[in-house]
Amino acid sequence: MNLSNRIIVLFAVVFAVFCFTTSTADAERNIGICMRNCAQCKKMFGSFFIGEKCADFCLKYKGKLIPDCEDEFSIRPFLQMPENDY
Repeated sequence: MNLSNRIIVLFAVVFAVFCFTTSTADAERNIGICMRNCAQCKKMFGSFFIGEKCADFCLKYKGKLIPDCEDEFSIRPFLQMPENDY
């Protein structure tokens, strides 16, 4: 294997490692943002918001869809009527 092929292989390996570590870091950051938004929505809506279901959703989909407390469509799956009205 000549020097130019070795350099190309080295750059390909470095690029692959960079791509995998970057995507993992982004996914972890998005999961954190998603979980914080779930906690914020739980504080805002109280018993109307199912926080555990929201957190499970964040983990299952790796933060790809982040709930926004001000957007009804993004939190609709996590809303419920409270069991006690008192």
